[in-house]
Amino acid sequence: MIGALAGDIIGSVYEWHPIKTKSFPLFSAQCTFTDDSVLTIALADSILTETPYAENLKRFYRAYPGRGYGNMFHQWAQSPDTQPYHSFGNGAAMRISPVGYAYHDIDTVLDKARTFTEVTHNHPEGIKGAQAVAAAIFLARTGSTKEQIRAFIESRFGYDLSIHVDDLRPWYQFDETCQGTVPQAIRAFIDAKDFEDAVRTAVSLGGDSDTLACITGGIADAYYGVPESIQTQVYDILDDYLGSITKKFMEAYGIYRHQ
Repeated sequence: MIGALAGDIIGSVYEWHPIKTKSFPLFSAQCTFTDDSVLTIALADSILTETPYAENLKRFYRAYPGRGYGNMFHQWAQSPDTQPYHSFGNGAAMRISPVGYAYHDIDTVLDKARTFTEVTHNHPEGIKGAQAVAAAIFLARTGSTKEQIRAFIESRFGYDLSIHVDDLRPWYQFDETCQGTVPQAIRAFIDAKDFEDAVRTAVSLGGDSDTLACITGGIADAYYGVPESIQTQVYDILDDYLGSITKKFMEAYGIYRHQ
């Protein structure tokens, strides 16, 4: 899970200033956590405490305003209504990584990904994007190869993962939909050589960088683990409350790693 947070923080600098290179400072003074991290940690907290996720989404939104939430989520979070709003935005996929770590068979992972996603993003593409990311994380942490992960995602969800990132990069642009973010983020993981390279590759696509890197980082964490130096930087940027939930979740689900 901390890999998703690392991706969000590293990509935060480039969300509105996209780059097309993997050569950039991994952390800078401008790096911060965005809504991607806040809502991911809200989900981790819901899994740990069994607090309804819709309730936690609104609570964390109020506790961490101004973190880059989308307009539709803003309206939903500020409303007394808790009905979903039929979104297929990539917010469905960027916050789902805890599901891939917390459950122990693929059917449960897919079911929980749907349940936690459809409280807001109940469009089929939103649910599909979240399920694909959660499944990739589950498969990565349970020993599947990259080719096995790719085959499962393509077969189950119909995403085209055949295009290498070097061929994607020249034409890829900012896209806030699941269908325009999830396949590219998964491909960035497939083409990477280690955790850091995966995050750098996602950012280098030049799109919605924090969300791309958040998704890619969550999968790469499950496959490679996260270097301790990067974990330390993440905890330095998160506040104590968010950091404490992250540590509790990682310890509870046996994913507290050192490299």
